Amino acid sequence: MPPTDKTQYCCPTSPLDVFSNLPENVIYEILMCLSFKDVVRTSVLSKKWRNIWCRLPELTLDETFWKTEKDLGSFTFYFTNTSPHILTLHSVPITKLTLCINCLETYPIEIDNLIFFLSENGIQHLLLRFPFTRRNPHELPSSLFTCLRLRHLTLENCLVLTPPVSFKGFDRLISLELRGVTISSKLLQSLISHSPLLEQLVLQILDISPGFIEISGPMLKSFDYTGHISCICLNNVPLLAKLSLTDSNLYYTGAAGECDIAKFFEPLSTLEHLHLDYLSVSRRVGEVPATIPFVLHSVKHLCLSGMYFDPLEVVTSALCWIRSFPNLQYMDIQVANFFHNVLAPKSLQVECFSNVTFNHLREVKSEGFRGTEPEMQLMELLLAKSPMLVRMFIKLYRPVEESARAKILAKLSKVKAASPKAELNIFLDKLIDPAPSDAVNEIPASFSDMTWNHLRSAKLEGITGIKPPMELIKLLLAKSSMLVRMLIQSNNGEEFAETRL
Repeated sequence: MPPTDKTQYCCPTSPLDVFSNLPENVIYEILMCLSFKDVVRTSVLSKKWRNIWCRLPELTLDETFWKTEKDLGSFTFYFTNTSPHILTLHSVPITKLTLCINCLETYPIEIDNLIFFLSENGIQHLLLRFPFTRRNPHELPSSLFTCLRLRHLTLENCLVLTPPVSFKGFDRLISLELRGVTISSKLLQSLISHSPLLEQLVLQILDISPGFIEISGPMLKSFDYTGHISCICLNNVPLLAKLSLTDSNLYYTGAAGECDIAKFFEPLSTLEHLHLDYLSVSRRVGEVPATIPFVLHSVKHLCLSGMYFDPLEVVTSALCWIRSFPNLQYMDIQVANFFHNVLAPKSLQVECFSNVTFNHLREVKSEGFRGTEPEMQLMELLLAKSPMLVRMFIKLYRPVEESARAKILAKLSKVKAASPKAELNIFLDKLIDPAPSDAVNEIPASFSDMTWNHLRSAKLEGITGIKPPMELIKLLLAKSSMLVRMLIQSNNGEEFAETRL
């Protein structure tokens, strides 16, 4: 009997083609998240999708494109046979291209042809990554210097020679990254100075001839350098806010060959983030003053990486930086894992800082912490002289013994912190000690006279439930009268279990 109500019943139909009905620009955004090989495969889905890849403004050509399951051919073979077809069939300008080659026997001429094609079609974002080689890096064609609409340029492991006489610079370039590139200092300086809109500069250059480079950029905001250039000079960088120097000589060298820290930092009045590694701090330190001859009020974030406290001149040099940034808010210290324990220098004692206070320091992080005497004194100093400190994070070096961990916590907890809100957080790596998992019945006698009167928060990672870490947890709970929160994470990466007291 047919239904008497007016409800309409519809037969099930095939699902709608949701993707084909999307706006074309949305489809392009989705496809550009796929590998180029998968994008080309979408041509078989429907007539509307046929050759849609030819209208994408961004292309990524990497090993996922030319490698097959059986991997019967080489990059040279596939690239030589496919790149001409890609360029011929493409119906819109390619504004962004990424070419990543991990292994290469010979450089096919099609690579240069590709760069020439891009220069004629308004390329704006170009990334060329070639395999590392100690000899005969690929020499880029002169057509690279005719890509005048470039806004982002990244080159890796290649050779850049003198540009054509007609080249006047990349007047639209915003970011430049050169990694493992062979280039003369004269050309590099010219390339940077003739890019008036350049905001971000990344240089990873092991060597350069001659070994001096002057960086000039009126719009430069971020500079990241790694390499062995004997001397770097920053000039005309009124907007520079972020500076990272790794394995380098950052000091300006005068005519007498002496380091002049003040000369180097003089133009950096807008610097907010500073990252230095051990070699940058220690190399050619010489006579390090108690402070830089002038104060940089703008620096808010200081990172010292790969640090170790032997020789003691390195500690003195590090203190020079710490004391010279009165508005410092965040500090990261990444300790190297290969230094030996040494006696703490007198320069680290709190008494030597009677006239120094870190009035704006809010957060301190230390990784690879071993609990050596210089490390402990530095942390005690920061706790005692930072009235606005909110958090101190200490991540211990993995081989540190369980008993040593507790002693570190005990010693730092006894420090009279200048800030009543300061939280001391000691992170424990995975605890995989081969100890039996028997129950914890009592607190060790060695801690009977110990109390952490200022410990408010504890966070423990990699907890397995065996006896040593469980003893530590019970000890912290029993001897921390001001403890408010404890977070515990098992070693399988599960969520933290949080206990509020």
